[in-house]
Amino acid sequence: MQNKGAILTFAILLGLVSIYQLTFTWKSRQVEKRAVEYAQGDPDREYHYLDSMKGEVVYNIGVKKFTYKEVKELEMNLGLDLRGGMNVTLEISVVDIIRAMSNYNPDATFNAALAKAVELQKNSQKDFVTLFGETFEQMAPNARLASIFNTLELRERINFNSTNADVLKVIREETDAAIDNSFNILRTRIDRFGVAQPNIQQLQTKGRILVELPGVKDQARVRNLLQGSAMLEFWETYENQEVYPYMLAANQKIKEMQGTGATAADTTATHQTATADTTKTTESLLNEMSGAKTDSAGVDNMADFRNEYPLFAVLNPSTDQQGQLYPGPVVGMSHVKDTAKVNAYLHDHQVSSIFPQNMKFRWTAKSVDKEGNYYRLIALKVNSRDGRAPLTGDVIVDARQDFDQLGSNPEVAMSMNSEGAKVWQRMTKENIGKSIAVVLDNYVRSYPTVQNEISGGRSSITGLESIEEAKDLANVLKSGKMPAPARIVEEEVVGPSLGKESINKGLMSFVAAFVMVLIYMLFFYSKKAGLTANIALLVNLFFLIGVLASLGAVLTLPGIAGIVLTMGMAVDANVIIYERIQEEIRAGKGISLAISDGYKNAYSAIIDGQVTTFLTGIILYMFGSGPIKGFATTLMIGILTSLFTAIFLTRIIFEWQMKSGKVITFTAKATKDILTNVKFPFIEKRKIAYTISGIMIVASIISIAVRGFDYGVDFQGGRTYTVRFDKDVKVAEISNVLADDFGGSAPEVKTFGSANQVRITTKYKIDDSGENADNEVETALYNGLKEGGYIGNATYEDFTTNYRLSSQKVGPTISDDIKKDAAIAITIALVMIFLYIMVRFPGWRYGAGGIVSLIHDSITVLGIFSIFHGILPFSLEIDQAFIAAILTVIGYSINDTVIVYDRIREYLHIHPKRDLQVNMDDAMNHTLRRTMNTSFTTLIVLIVIFIFGGANIRGFIFALLVGIGVGTYSSVFVATPVVYDTVTRFKKLGKKEA
Repeated sequence: MQNKGAILTFAILLGLVSIYQLTFTWKSRQVEKRAVEYAQGDPDREYHYLDSMKGEVVYNIGVKKFTYKEVKELEMNLGLDLRGGMNVTLEISVVDIIRAMSNYNPDATFNAALAKAVELQKNSQKDFVTLFGETFEQMAPNARLASIFNTLELRERINFNSTNADVLKVIREETDAAIDNSFNILRTRIDRFGVAQPNIQQLQTKGRILVELPGVKDQARVRNLLQGSAMLEFWETYENQEVYPYMLAANQKIKEMQGTGATAADTTATHQTATADTTKTTESLLNEMSGAKTDSAGVDNMADFRNEYPLFAVLNPSTDQQGQLYPGPVVGMSHVKDTAKVNAYLHDHQVSSIFPQNMKFRWTAKSVDKEGNYYRLIALKVNSRDGRAPLTGDVIVDARQDFDQLGSNPEVAMSMNSEGAKVWQRMTKENIGKSIAVVLDNYVRSYPTVQNEISGGRSSITGLESIEEAKDLANVLKSGKMPAPARIVEEEVVGPSLGKESINKGLMSFVAAFVMVLIYMLFFYSKKAGLTANIALLVNLFFLIGVLASLGAVLTLPGIAGIVLTMGMAVDANVIIYERIQEEIRAGKGISLAISDGYKNAYSAIIDGQVTTFLTGIILYMFGSGPIKGFATTLMIGILTSLFTAIFLTRIIFEWQMKSGKVITFTAKATKDILTNVKFPFIEKRKIAYTISGIMIVASIISIAVRGFDYGVDFQGGRTYTVRFDKDVKVAEISNVLADDFGGSAPEVKTFGSANQVRITTKYKIDDSGENADNEVETALYNGLKEGGYIGNATYEDFTTNYRLSSQKVGPTISDDIKKDAAIAITIALVMIFLYIMVRFPGWRYGAGGIVSLIHDSITVLGIFSIFHGILPFSLEIDQAFIAAILTVIGYSINDTVIVYDRIREYLHIHPKRDLQVNMDDAMNHTLRRTMNTSFTTLIVLIVIFIFGGANIRGFIFALLVGIGVGTYSSVFVATPVVYDTVTRFKKLGKKEA
């Protein structure tokens, strides 16, 4: 074997990388275990412990140190279905942006076109701007959009001579900018929400944003947080010197409240003293802080300091080393773990009464340090009677990143409308030399110092550190220009209890299935060859998990199923190699030559089979989402690691055994003759197979036409809730109980798993885009079940935590996209497989045979789901998971077919003059042992997952079970016979034409 050293080196390096990457998961679990021990069952204590550890070094490998936050970013990620949480797809309201751009023009045609475009979008794949443009053109062919959008704000870009295409181009640019800005705002909000490992990303469909929040419990708060419009405000500020005396007084009050200092009567005197001699007190405080950190009795000193200065122990004053107060509105700085305590102190009634009524505090949005540990506290001045900001974001006409007159320093050019310009002129006139804070969603994004009075509403914000900072600030300022609220169009919630169950059941099914495969290989291929295959499987599993962790892939429940399925399919490569080696041995070759030729002759079949499956994995990844993407990722990586371990690692082990003089056997006595001398006339009996297949397909088509399918919310839109009760329930009774709460329309209720667990599906308020629609529907569900006596006296929080295991919402536009993507994915998969087979095998007929067998498999699986839905005691919904199963079946079935094709190609080369029927029958008979072996091991794996994997993936696994069974049948009885018939028919036609 050539390049053995390079292969071993690569294997060792891959192993080391896998170990290195998995250590982050181990370290993360260590910290979380300590958090659980510290919390003693209190989730808030556990959260605060982990929050305080974010910036602490928890892993030191010598050359680099990692904080807990960095370790969490590098650990193996678990999907929401395994740890609970919330998955939300938001859609930015483009119609609101367009209305705002027109200054809410009352033109009847314009508003009618918007309304019709909203309706059309529910069943269209075009973006909203395109739909609006087409609708407007149809309603008023001679009307000009320029007359509607020639506003004061857009006059530099749109004039009365602008064509409709020009106006639509500007609208598209503005809406794209608003969507990007909304994305940035959402990202900031989520970062502040306090969720570990949140994920937010823009989806391929413009205007849609995916948000994943692991472990969140208050879903109503999340919905309100994500769907609220941005709140941009401009505030006057206090100077640090003005605020510091109040801080000293507040510290004294907190000290008294904690019972560690003087009496409350001393507070006023302390305040007066502090006001009279701020510098002296500051120097004293700074000296004590320094002493607490450097004294030999550091721990005791720090404890004394906390007792004496409880506020300043968590909020460092804004001073220099000499104790002089810095100018500006920054009054202090805190570690992120201490900000909550500072807020608690300042919001306490007794403490807040010390400060002036028109003073309030806000934290900066950006941290001082790169690690994200320290944030500044800014003092704002409230000058209005109603407590509102004097200026808000709706006065901003434009904001863009620019450069100063020298062209070297970045700045933000900002312009306001006439109303805003007047207020801005007054604010700048009264605050020369002071700062004005730009506040977005209650966090200070910037606090520039006013240099002079600004009139006309045009101004520049300078003093920015980088172009990126200038761009960010410009985006923040533009967020108030156009209202672009986000609306939830798809949502999935997985409760923490269901997440734990999924992990337990997933691991149980994984271990059981893996052990079954190991035992089977030892039984069928003897201890030596079977053990070698098992070593390859174990190494393959290690590499697969290590690579998943290295790539930052998310492990989901379907992902675990993908790993287990990969293990079953990984056996295929070993089986092909072992069967070829046995054929070489039966041909009289020595063990060394038999191994060499066996591997050589098996390569093409292995590569062709795995490539076709890999292609379906790529398509699954491209068109799937969430857990399905996880399944596709594990499937593709598993194929690559399987190829490496089965082809190279086993070969190295066999060569080492031969050098050591060990006897190698590739079959056990009990199994060596199984399916080795089969001579079944497959081609001769093909018409019987055609009849059986015809009956199955006709029955399937009739059932699909008559009974239809049980569509999941993925395909029909709506909301679905999985609820578990304390005792068994009757679905009809629950449906009737909920009818009144769901607007008079009874929801569909089905048993899901055990008799005390149901899945409730409804379209109630699915078209309502209101901000509170989701919370209202969930409240209606809670009220209905409580009134019906199904959840006792459970509070709403108890219901969402202990009874409602999961929920899902799919809006009409999303369900339409899912159906479109499903059709495209299956079509692309069939076309790619056809083209690959046509290239790899002689003529298009092999591709046609493969495609016919795949269509046969797909229709049969669809038919079985149509025939048996509502009959079998588990869900047979047609959803995204089902489409993933169909694509997996397509990949697996074509894999089987390609193995047979490969042997036919080999026999046609060796026996070119032999009858085609004989070559094909021999090819199928000689590969039958391999076909049965691979199918058997894969089916064992799937049966174990089906039994132990839980109700969530039972329908998905059932589709795989049926599909792989039917696929095994079709690869032998359909694909090759179709190739035979097309070849012979075209030969006859050719003779007739001659």
